[in-house]
Amino acid sequence: MALKRQQDMLATFSMASMTDVIFLLLVFFMVTSTFVFPTALEIKLPESSEQTPLKPSTRVYVDADGSYYVSYEEGEPAPVEPEQLIDYLSIIHAQDSTAAFAVYADEAVPYGKVVEVLNAGAGASLKMVLATKPMAAAPAARTEDTPVE
Repeated sequence: MALKRQQDMLATFSMASMTDVIFLLLVFFMVTSTFVFPTALEIKLPESSEQTPLKPSTRVYVDADGSYYVSYEEGEPAPVEPEQLIDYLSIIHAQDSTAAFAVYADEAVPYGKVVEVLNAGAGASLKMVLATKPMAAAPAARTEDTPVE
């Protein structure tokens, strides 16, 4: 007497659970990518009421300690000695004569350090942009009816 199996084996694979896993991975990477900051330098920019639409690809950072960092396009900022700054900017000018660079100086940096960077840019005949952050909204003006605490 031959015994027959009650269930036949199926040779197919269900992709329903795989799409759920892919969707969860997609959501995870989209959410975590918003936490990535473009630079690892802590630079607190001064505020300004005017902003420029020009976004130069070369950036010179001056941190609160007065150290210089330079990055080109989307590269990581690399530390640069003050004597090498003029040479680096001259190389950029040789590659692109219409190039400009942005100076990201911490608000605690002495004015003289910023002028050194601007002089280096002027020595390389480059256009320069000072980076600032937008001004915070001004507090509402006090009127006669507003009580003073």
